[in-house]
Amino acid sequence: MKIAILDDYQNVALEMADWSALSGRAEITVFNDHVADPFTLVERLLPFDVVCLMRERIPLPRGVLQHLPRLKLIASTGSRNASIDMGAAKELGITVTATGYRSSPTIELTWALILASVRGIVQENNSIRDGGWQRSVGQALKGKILGVVGLGNIGGQVARIGLAFGMKIIAWSQHMTPEIAEAAGATLVSKDELFRQADIVTIHLILSGRTKGLVGAAELGLMKPTSRLINTSRGPIVHEASLIKALRSHAIAGAAIDVFDQEPLPVQHPFWSMDNVLATPHIG
Repeated sequence: MKIAILDDYQNVALEMADWSALSGRAEITVFNDHVADPFTLVERLLPFDVVCLMRERIPLPRGVLQHLPRLKLIASTGSRNASIDMGAAKELGITVTATGYRSSPTIELTWALILASVRGIVQENNSIRDGGWQRSVGQALKGKILGVVGLGNIGGQVARIGLAFGMKIIAWSQHMTPEIAEAAGATLVSKDELFRQADIVTIHLILSGRTKGLVGAAELGLMKPTSRLINTSRGPIVHEASLIKALRSHAIAGAAIDVFDQEPLPVQHPFWSMDNVLATPHIG
């Protein structure tokens, strides 16, 4: 039995689980790089019976799966993996299974990004390293408005932490009720009002056909020039070209982003050189 672990960028998969039960029964190969080309991916995976995925780092559409006759099992981290064509896998007799999931790392990273963005942590750290001193005046959160788009397991906890900072919490999603918002200490508002009022907008939705491009030029155009956008959910929920335009024109103060349309982020991507963008490589 041959097992492939894909996109283990940090080379940690074999340390984070007990694989000893497979000793002598399976041959495990770990790939630390990312292969985007479908033909190259098929060539790489042809010898394998099992493929282990790191959530949504690599897509497995029908066009790839149907060219992998040996593949019997796909194991994914996290219960939802939109990058797997579940219908094709079922038709081809490939079992798909998944690990459990904890939302706390995403909640913690969201607040790390918010705090680092409003306080200019990275810029001030770089100033120290360059032999400099204070470069900016950070913003305080107390009394500011936090707009939470989506109040599920993650968004609800993000909202409650905002209360501890003395923020006013407003929230919106397509099926939210006043009772759901109130339970998280938030006030339900319309989508337009959330983007118009919030000093910090943070997104906590599942990527789907309904949420793809949900935050576009119209929504960004409602935001205050002092406001910031935080995205630790999925890149395509925000229309990337519109966000880049808003940041370049300083229509908003900044963005802190852990997720992108294309991952890993292409070398020539505008985010690499924009000083009002705080970016992390999908570590939440």
